[in-house]
Amino acid sequence: MPSTCLVYDDIFLSHETGAHPENRERVRRAYEALSGAPLAGELARLAPGPASREDLARVHDERYLDLLDGLPEGEYAALDPDTLVGPGSLDAARAAAGAVTTAVGAVTAGTFRSAFCMVRPPGHHALPGRAMGFCIFNNIAVGAASALEAGHERLAIIDFDVHHGNGTQEAFYSEGRVLFASLHQHPFYPGTGAAHETGSGAGEGKTLNIPLPAGSGEEIYLEALERSVLPAVESHAPSLILVSAGFDAHRADPIGGMRLESESFSKMTRLIADLADRCSGGKVVSVLEGGYNLDALAESITAHVAALMA
Repeated sequence: MPSTCLVYDDIFLSHETGAHPENRERVRRAYEALSGAPLAGELARLAPGPASREDLARVHDERYLDLLDGLPEGEYAALDPDTLVGPGSLDAARAAAGAVTTAVGAVTAGTFRSAFCMVRPPGHHALPGRAMGFCIFNNIAVGAASALEAGHERLAIIDFDVHHGNGTQEAFYSEGRVLFASLHQHPFYPGTGAAHETGSGAGEGKTLNIPLPAGSGEEIYLEALERSVLPAVESHAPSLILVSAGFDAHRADPIGGMRLESESFSKMTRLIADLADRCSGGKVVSVLEGGYNLDALAESITAHVAALMA
């Protein structure tokens, strides 16, 4: 039986954003690359169902969910200056969040050791009460909340997107069961993620931000992972590791300012997977966030999935 599954559906193409950087070609091209890669025959496929209202409400405010439900059908709108919705957007967004709950369920049950959710719209900027930064629902937070509901006592979320996952941080800032660790370019959008942001209440010390200067490359990322992130995660002893896998720290990305190569993501992923072998029975659920150079994104995703499968 394959050890890793890909959670994907063409419904993610129905979130139509035109010439926006976060457009459907991102996942279409990446899916083509994965399907044509040597690993394709060993990669299982799962189709997501939509996240339920109950799933979403574990993270998002009811008033926000009501606002989305009340949007005129068949029309285009902007939820914030960066986040567009059209006729198929909310169905895609519900499926994106549902993909993570699907993956969490399959990995928790032991059907697969790891999963990659190749979804859009992305999620880690979405706040409990509003959309932000291309994100409608916080996919990884919804999946993590479903894992807690299913009985996981401790989780870790590692975010290596070039932007700080402010929405994920806010969702779990006072939640002691979830360790959130982020490596990100700083100062940069969205302006959060300083090192002194460490959590509050029961979550004090469970937020680990590692702001990195523009131009940082593989050596700096790997050192930060090995020196800070991995020891913190291992000490937390999660039964499941989730990854906000943004690939916009690639040197070719038009939005980010970092200098990673596609192979850099493979190396980071292997470190995370090796850690999972030690502390969570190998259980990893990875979720696509950013990455806006189509060639670099497809290549990086393929390297990431291959490392999960290794």
